Amino acid sequence: MAVRQIARYNCTMTYVYILRSECGQHFYTGMTTDLEARLERHNAGQVRHTAKFRPWRIQTHIGFDDSARALAFERYLKTGSGRAFARRHL
Repeated sequence: MAVRQIARYNCTMTYVYILRSECGQHFYTGMTTDLEARLERHNAGQVRHTAKFRPWRIQTHIGFDDSARALAFERYLKTGSGRAFARRHL
């Protein structure tokens, strides 16, 4: 049986992520190309919207090879129906 090779593309992944505060009561949705560095910035208090509820953990992250689609998905997750979708499925 032959092993199939997956083609590798040189593209930058854009991640849409959902953070959950360690107390479990606060969530934050964002987008980045460097997930680890962005989480470090959130936990260092360098992001004004998340500084009060530190520390944060990544609950979900989804990679996109098209940044426009990532932006559209992030915007959707920030709507009422998107938040309901995330609670049910992510």
